[in-house]
Amino acid sequence: MKKNHFIWLAPIIAILVATLTSGLGQSYEIAVTLGVTTWVGLWWITEAVPIPFASLIPFIMLPSFGVIDFKEASSAFGSHVIILLLGAFLLAKGLESSGVHKRIAFNIISFLGGTSAFRIVFAFMAASAILSMWISNTATVLALIPVATAVALSANNHKFAVVLLLGLAYSASIGGVGTLIGTPPNVIFASVYEATAGQEYGFLQWMKLGVPIVVITIPVVALVLTRGISLSHKIDLPEVGAWNKAEKSAIAVFIFIAFLWVFRKHPFGGWAELTGMAQVGDATIALFGALLMALIKTDNNQPVLTWDKAKTIPWDMLILFSSGICLAKGFAASGLSELIGQSLSGVFDLPLLLLLFALCLSLSFLTEVTSNTATATLFMPILASVAMEKGIPIELIMIPAVISCSFAFCLPVATAPNSIVFASGQLTIKDMAKHGVVLNFVGAAIVAVVVTLLY
Repeated sequence: MKKNHFIWLAPIIAILVATLTSGLGQSYEIAVTLGVTTWVGLWWITEAVPIPFASLIPFIMLPSFGVIDFKEASSAFGSHVIILLLGAFLLAKGLESSGVHKRIAFNIISFLGGTSAFRIVFAFMAASAILSMWISNTATVLALIPVATAVALSANNHKFAVVLLLGLAYSASIGGVGTLIGTPPNVIFASVYEATAGQEYGFLQWMKLGVPIVVITIPVVALVLTRGISLSHKIDLPEVGAWNKAEKSAIAVFIFIAFLWVFRKHPFGGWAELTGMAQVGDATIALFGALLMALIKTDNNQPVLTWDKAKTIPWDMLILFSSGICLAKGFAASGLSELIGQSLSGVFDLPLLLLLFALCLSLSFLTEVTSNTATATLFMPILASVAMEKGIPIELIMIPAVISCSFAFCLPVATAPNSIVFASGQLTIKDMAKHGVVLNFVGAAIVAVVVTLLY
C-alpha cells in the first residue's frame, strides 16, 4: 500500500477506532483522544503527510472535540523543554559555523588513532560520539565523513572501509543519548516526564545514565565491527593547524554553558541555589549561550552565530515535540493514560531485566522503518501510563525505551547518519543489515543491563 493512501485512510481508521472505543463503553473523551492518536500516529509512521504538518492534528482536534481547551493545547508550544531545544539548536549552529566541531574531532582522532583497525575505528567513533552529545548527529557525520572516506580508501581494504563508515554512523546515534539535548527523543522524554510526574528531569540526572551507556557501547560496537579485520600498513590521520578566534570563542561559550547545565543543581544545590537564582532552568542557560554566541565577534568582525545561520535550525522538529506534549496533555485529561495503563499492566509482570531488554529491542527494530522522533513522541505517554499503573518509576521504563529509539542500526532509512554513510557509495544495504541486526541486540542488552544496575 502506498503511503499516499494513508492521507485519507488514517482519518477513516481514526473514526472507526473512536467509534469502536465508544461502543465498548469508554468515555467520549477517551474515544476522541485514542482516535486522534491513531490518526497522527499513522501519519507520523507512514509520513504520508510531512511530519510537521501531521503534528498539527492534536492542536486542532483535541480542543475541537473538547478534550482540552485551546489555551492548554497551545501552551505546549511554550513549554520550557521546547525552549531548551531551541537554545540547544542555536548553540549547535554556532559551534558548526565556527568549525570548532571539526577541530575537536580531528584532535580526538589523532590522539586515539593507531595502526590497528580497532583503534582507528574506535577513534572515529569516540570523536563522533563526543560531538553528537552536544550538536546534531547529522552535522557530526557530515563533518567527519570526508575524512573517514579518505582514510577508508587509503587502507585499500573493503571490509575496513565498510566498518569505519558504519562505525561513524552508529556512534553519532549512540553519542546522542549521552546528554538531554543530544538527540530529539531525549527532549521528548523530558517533556512527557514532567507532564506526567510533575517535576523536571535534570541535565545531570540524564547524564548519570546516558554517559555510562555511551562509554560502554562505543568500544563494544567498535570491537564487534572490527573483529577479524587487520590492516597491512599504517593509515595517515588528519592534522590540524592553529586555532582561530571563532573556534576559541565558540568553544569557550560551549564549555561555559555545559558547566552551567551540569552544575545548576548539584552539588549542594548547585550554583543556582548558591547565587539565589533558583528560578533559572536549563532552557534559560541554553538561550543565554545562544545570545553570547550572537554577541561575541570573531576575526572578520562577525558574531560566532549570525541570524542567517540561526534561522536554519530545524523548526519542524520543534512543532513535532510540541505536538507530543499536546498529545500527552490529552492522554491525561481524557483518562486514556489510566486506561492504557490498566490494559497493558500484565505485560509488565516480567522480570525487570527481561522486560527492559524486550522493550528496547522492540523499539530499536520499530525505529528501523519509522522516524525515531515520531516513535518516541508516540510511545512516551503510553509507557508513562503503564508504568504509573504498575507503580514502577516512570523514568525506569521511559529512559531505556527512548534511548532505544536512537539505537537503530540495520537500514539506511532508520537514522540520518545511516542515510549519509550509505549515500557515500562505499557500502550496501546488505552490509549495514548484516552488522546492524547484531548491534541492535547488543545495544538493547547494554541499555537494559546498565539501566537495571545503575537506576
